[in-house]
Amino acid sequence: MSRGHYKMLFKNLCNSLIKYEKIKTTIKRAKEIKKIIEPIINRSKVNILHNKRIVYSYLNNRNNVYKLFNDIGYRYKNRNGGYTRINKLYYRKGDSSLIVCISLV
Repeated sequence: MSRGHYKMLFKNLCNSLIKYEKIKTTIKRAKEIKKIIEPIINRSKVNILHNKRIVYSYLNNRNNVYKLFNDIGYRYKNRNGGYTRINKLYYRKGDSSLIVCISLV
């Protein structure tokens, strides 16, 4: 997998997590999403233009940036970390990889 494909995959997964607040994926991808989305949510708690531009430069989705700063960032204002939860669901039949649900707490 090339570096560009890797970045686009996780950008799309982060956008889906912000939009739906819960997605199903493999355990490896969920752990990577957690590393990426935690600092983004942490930036969204302080509603200033500089933070919006930094988050937009990564997500490239105006609706998700709006939701992040007006809804999600406000919700986690008094929380210091741990914005996501990973729940194990089942093993996929084809390759026996663990499927999990990553959701915003």
